Amino acid sequence: MWVLIMVTKKPRLSIGLPVYNGESHIQEAIASILDQAYEDFELIISDNGSIDKTQQICSEYAEKDSRVKYFRNEKNFGAAWNFNHVFELSSGEFFKWAASDDVIAPEFLTRCINVLEQTPSILLCHSKTGKINQFGEVVGEYNFELINDSEKPHERFREMLNRKGFPWIIFGVFRTNALKKTTVFGDYIGSDWNLLVEISLLGRIVQIPECYFFRRDHSGSYTTKHYGKFIDVIDYRSESRWWTGNEASNLIVLPYWKHCFEFFRSINKAEMSWVEKKLCYDEILRWVLMDGKNLMKWDIANELQLCRIAINKRASK
Repeated sequence: MWVLIMVTKKPRLSIGLPVYNGESHIQEAIASILDQAYEDFELIISDNGSIDKTQQICSEYAEKDSRVKYFRNEKNFGAAWNFNHVFELSSGEFFKWAASDDVIAPEFLTRCINVLEQTPSILLCHSKTGKINQFGEVVGEYNFELINDSEKPHERFREMLNRKGFPWIIFGVFRTNALKKTTVFGDYIGSDWNLLVEISLLGRIVQIPECYFFRRDHSGSYTTKHYGKFIDVIDYRSESRWWTGNEASNLIVLPYWKHCFEFFRSINKAEMSWVEKKLCYDEILRWVLMDGKNLMKWDIANELQLCRIAINKRASK
């Protein structure tokens, strides 16, 4: 008696797209992914309970293209949870996060995967980044220097410590087995920065010199919402709620103190020689003395100012 067993081939690449109320630009984001020259992928969309037309748009794509898998959560569990969720649902040898408002050129996946296939020591590959406006028009490029690639963990660690403000490297293509060795996204502000730091301790991060990734600058973007205006005080509690989904959270938030703690934790758990660990600890000290001390002072001053504002509001009632 013969038994026919159906074997479903796993995609080589998994792309995870976490979204909440992304109706304005998610159609362009999905289209740019499905138009890739590289086709052996699955697109996993996790909707954090959107109340706009996101569900309708994503469901239509899932019906038309079998590579698209749409999941809807009953409520907004926060950005960190959703980024982790799409990774947990993935099955590919490689993994890429996608944003609901950015787009990639048709060559992006092919170029990144070719780099990873040719060099096993490379764990993350991205490209130069271009700028698009709210209408999807290319308006320029970000003129950051390319990542200084190195075989030495402490030099890669130094490079990522100094890459604060350039977090969209996170939207490159990773080796899945390397990502599984990290804590992925923590439920705190800017945990994508520490994820890049963790990856740097495990292996190399490189950039393709051509521009294949396009970041959209618009009024609804994370950066514009939280850092779009020059202000004397930042409402870190509101930003923290974006990451955690906890609307009731009123805890003290000191992001750079948290980052510094996480840098030490990442080194402690990394599998590398004590010599390299010592060199990485030295890099944290160097960072604190140069930039970190001012950022950590700002954390405290900002928190005190937020407390004064809250006290004054209560007193005026």
